[in-house]
Amino acid sequence: MELNYPEVGATRAGPMPPGYRHLERTAVLDAPLAEPAEILMTWGLHERCGLHPEATGPRAAVGVEVALRFAGVLKIPCRVVWAEESPAFTGFGHGSLPGHPERGEAAFVLEAEETARGSRSARSRCPGRSPAASRRPRPARSRPAPPTGG
Repeated sequence: MELNYPEVGATRAGPMPPGYRHLERTAVLDAPLAEPAEILMTWGLHERCGLHPEATGPRAAVGVEVALRFAGVLKIPCRVVWAEESPAFTGFGHGSLPGHPERGEAAFVLEAEETARGSRSARSRCPGRSPAASRRPRPARSRPAPPTGG
């Protein structure tokens, strides 16, 4: 099954493609990166959000397909298009497959940062449903910065 949008990998780095609604949410986690990274890469974030993942692999890795089930009636098919795991940066992006209610890509990222106190913290950033948040492209509202680290 082919991805249903042309800008594959757009959530990894560089400017977001025009013509779509972009969304970014950021939260600072007061925790070392390892535990949240394990939860993220083993579909735990999706599970905790009420999406019941049925993946072809136990970890998010390029090529792994996942059907996210919601409310027992909605099936959201996706494929991981990029993934990275390092001590300072962990994340992946998955793109929509035919049958997905939207078109585009979502990324889920954890970055270790130095805080003002000099300790480490984990930052979660989701560049969102890019390149598309719906079947009809809309003008861009924001443009997230590319992930750093690596």
